[in-house]
Amino acid sequence: MAIKTLSVFALLSMFEAASAFWRMECRGRTGVARIDPIMDAGTVSPHIHVVHGSSGFSMSSTFVDLSGGSCTSCAVKQDMSAYWTPALYFQDKETGEFEIVDQVGGMLAYYLLRGDNITAFPPGFQMISGSNFRRAYTLGDPKSPDPPQSDWASLKQTSQDDLEQRAIGFNCLDYSKTPEPSLFRHYLPDKAYTDAHCPDGIRIELAFPSCWNGEVSAADHKSNLAYPDLVQSGNCPDTHPQRLVTLFYETIWDTGASKFQGREGQWAVANGDPTGFGYHGDFMSGWDQDFLQQAIDTCTNPSGLISDCAMFTENGPLQSESKQNDCKFDVPSALVHEDGLAKNLKNLPGNIQIQSGPQSATPGGGDIGGAISKATSYLGGIFGGGASTTSSSSSTSSATPTSSSTALGGAFIQSAAPSSSVNFNALASEAPQAPSSTSVAAPATTSAPAVTSDPGVVYEIVSTQTVTNGAMVEEIIWKEPVKYVTAGADEAADVPGAARRLRRHAHQHGHGRRAF
Repeated sequence: MAIKTLSVFALLSMFEAASAFWRMECRGRTGVARIDPIMDAGTVSPHIHVVHGSSGFSMSSTFVDLSGGSCTSCAVKQDMSAYWTPALYFQDKETGEFEIVDQVGGMLAYYLLRGDNITAFPPGFQMISGSNFRRAYTLGDPKSPDPPQSDWASLKQTSQDDLEQRAIGFNCLDYSKTPEPSLFRHYLPDKAYTDAHCPDGIRIELAFPSCWNGEVSAADHKSNLAYPDLVQSGNCPDTHPQRLVTLFYETIWDTGASKFQGREGQWAVANGDPTGFGYHGDFMSGWDQDFLQQAIDTCTNPSGLISDCAMFTENGPLQSESKQNDCKFDVPSALVHEDGLAKNLKNLPGNIQIQSGPQSATPGGGDIGGAISKATSYLGGIFGGGASTTSSSSSTSSATPTSSSTALGGAFIQSAAPSSSVNFNALASEAPQAPSSTSVAAPATTSAPAVTSDPGVVYEIVSTQTVTNGAMVEEIIWKEPVKYVTAGADEAADVPGAARRLRRHAHQHGHGRRAF
């Protein structure tokens, strides 16, 4: 006798399943310079970085240097860590000259409390995310959405290299339209696309690995850490069983500024990457470990606001935006004459050449002495053109990021698992939502739709997704119905009295909402 089973598709969202987090605001920028004390300790780095956090940052900074700094460019004065990423530049097609793109609101560092028994960063802890020389995406067509997270394992897309590629996002910002989910797009859109679709800029997102083997560093700067199998959530590999805070960077770049309108050219990351595949970031902890552990254990307000955490406010006050902007690190003598913020640069700072791939990039020349190189190279790859790229250098100019009053950022957590009907390169139009400001509303939650199902059907989480629309964050929790039935008489000879587990993916979803 054949078994007859009803398949049930349900709308389900339970916001209590969301993990706690807080959003560290680093509105100030301590400097812009060719410095990287992790990858290029003690020497000038090949390419330029934007740096936030402790004034103790230098070419050879350590935990002692950072924690002993005189100030921090972040809102919580106990956060003496250093956060840095390569800057974003525009290259004019007609002149071949480069100009740095302005930041909007500094940067945000999300501390996502994912998993159990989360451990605070110990003294001396440092990590990186991304691969500087990567110029290709190896998980299929980068202009197609990611498959549902529940399919990654069966597609054999859970290696550390795979997960690292999905830990980078380039979010196209148009505050009048439905927002894109975080980590939705893993490549840097070209100038024509951003002009047509991204009037409010590009938000570059970067997730760091959070599974740890207990060593504060590694010779290759990576092997002591690993991503869980869903990038920011999921299971850690057996070799890295300890769970750290999931660190997630957000930086908004003003690619929609009027000064770029009507000009042909390309965006390029400071390491010579016009694709975005080689975007990366670095982190060195400057936290007191006990203080950070208490914050991890107690700062669990679902708003994510640092002002809702007593550990930060009672040991505060929180620093004003102007005070954050006042914090700068000392410029090393080898870089005092460089200015990566100057207009009309003949090249990327450090004489870094544009390399579009798809083969891995090769190391570019670094102008250690600060002199302007005479070397030239020609643009190629996806943008074409024939502009030269000779060298000039960068500095820690006193220029600061655009005020945060225009944008607070806000996307975080998982990448999307959209259906195949989603147009990856188009933004759907819905009710306009203005960008959020530093005046923040109290959190509010909207109940999920009621669930109806057959008796015996249960629902299991297969992935999560978060979408940010201005000041509103929506978390979508994807679940699938599972029904257990007892085998019929004609199957009893194979598995007497056994329960069969039947599942089907539910492609519909519901929303839980809260205001930031």
